[in-house]
Amino acid sequence: MNARTVTLLDVARAAGVSKSTVSDALQGSGRVAEATRDRIRAVADELGYRPNSAARRLRRASTGAIGLHLPQTATRLDYYMNLAFGAVDRAQQEGLDVVLLAPATGLHGPLASRVDGLLVMDPEVGDAAIPSLLEAGVPVVTGERYLGPAPAPSGAVVCDNSASLVALLDHVHGRGARRPALLAPEATSAWAEALRSTADAWAATHGVPVEVRTVPFAATTGETEAATRALIAADPAIDAVICAPDGAAIGVLHAATALGRHVGQDLLVASCVDGSAVRGARPAVTAVDLRPTAYGRACAELLCDILAERAPADTVRRHDWVLETRASTLSSG
Repeated sequence: MNARTVTLLDVARAAGVSKSTVSDALQGSGRVAEATRDRIRAVADELGYRPNSAARRLRRASTGAIGLHLPQTATRLDYYMNLAFGAVDRAQQEGLDVVLLAPATGLHGPLASRVDGLLVMDPEVGDAAIPSLLEAGVPVVTGERYLGPAPAPSGAVVCDNSASLVALLDHVHGRGARRPALLAPEATSAWAEALRSTADAWAATHGVPVEVRTVPFAATTGETEAATRALIAADPAIDAVICAPDGAAIGVLHAATALGRHVGQDLLVASCVDGSAVRGARPAVTAVDLRPTAYGRACAELLCDILAERAPADTVRRHDWVLETRASTLSSG
């Protein structure tokens, strides 16, 4: 049955209960036994039932829109644009528009009267907008956890960023690297904090030092090229560089060429974030595919589920990543 045509009555008939029982079960209200509630939800999922978003907005006096807040430097990063596309696509399936909140100007006026809920992606401690967003009076879902002192969000979708860096370090170590380095932002976001703490923990476990150098959250290729030049000048034994920021590993490749190093041979290069820049580089760069479009969809889906009372507040969902090995880490030695 087409998901757009499934009604409460269809679900009621399939489940063998009344229409009002279905309504109570799906909204989490009324005196419906838990087993019956679970069975009705399973039938609704099987039929592809979606609540009538227009009617729901009228009942709740809602706006029919959600807000999306991205890091201040996100507008030039491929990762966040793909994430935003995924969020918009999922929200539209629920009948919701997405309002992109400008970093400096999106908070003026009563925010709660303009959106039903908020998506806050990679919240940084230094972003002055985050506390106001978390206190806006509407459900908030964060992409990654927020490390600052503010009310907890209604939900979160998180990646195991520690595991992804361990996978990269294990990979370059297995290819012969004995002096790996990490270019990472300061620990003002859960992502960056996980990378830096994991590098230290991995080094202690393996007895292999990992040199960590600080670069901006959205480092340019010029900034990572300069950081790599300084890194290798200080320690010529560096034989692998893992670059955290989206697309910035291209600067590491530039530095390697300028220094006469051979990427994939005497210098392995990897990225914590996959994207078109590192995929199309020569050589192509090994990277962690965080699947940003799917991640954006997952964040929007959790917010939609909380708004429709299909998921409770304080829900935390996991999002999987994939390690893509390419020519830039062919071997070392």
